[in-house]
Amino acid sequence: MLHAFIVEDDFDIQQSLIQALSREGFKSSAFSTGQKALEALKLADKDASLYHIALIDLTLPDMDGLDILRYLRGSATLKNLPCILVTARTEEIDRVIGLELGADDYISKPYSIRELSARVKALMRRTQIDPNDTAQLTLQCGPIRVDLSSRQVHINKKISTEFTRKEFELLVYLIENQGRVLSREKILQSVWGLDYLGESRTIDAHVKRVRSKLGAYGDLIETSIGVGYRMLKPDD
Repeated sequence: MLHAFIVEDDFDIQQSLIQALSREGFKSSAFSTGQKALEALKLADKDASLYHIALIDLTLPDMDGLDILRYLRGSATLKNLPCILVTARTEEIDRVIGLELGADDYISKPYSIRELSARVKALMRRTQIDPNDTAQLTLQCGPIRVDLSSRQVHINKKISTEFTRKEFELLVYLIENQGRVLSREKILQSVWGLDYLGESRTIDAHVKRVRSKLGAYGDLIETSIGVGYRMLKPDD
């Protein structure tokens, strides 16, 4: 059974999340404070398979929920755990910071249970790979080879610097569409699963880091001024 990690201090909302996720096949572990959540995550560090998705409220009584997200993305074993931020904060800067820190999605309160369920299912589809489907296990772009099952990037047959979840998914999306100019709106919708809310800076920051980790081949990611980005084919 799938296992959800929930951090939400409002009891009624916490229970509604548990019930909604139960209908999607999840059992849930819920925490009302950031400290209790971090204690649970430190135990989960020993077993990366313990949780399958995290839903984190940003406004907690003892800390900012972003601190929990930072812990997740800094953990060697939990860094790839799919994460949705659930919050009443409406400022664009909060969305930007959350996405830049590695959140996979962002849903604002009040929200409908139907919308939450749809976002959870969409996120799980984007982040799960069937190990029996050999056609989808590797991608190639010249000297760059991406192994989807191990989430490793090989450059000239050598494993490259470790990529964060979002950096990895961005690189995958660019390679899948190599040769095509992709708008920032399309990238945000496809990689983050969000409607475009003006967070172009988030995409630009991730592209910059991906280019850096590709080293000499970072220039294969071309900027289309005023539009977005394109992964060049090696013979372009």
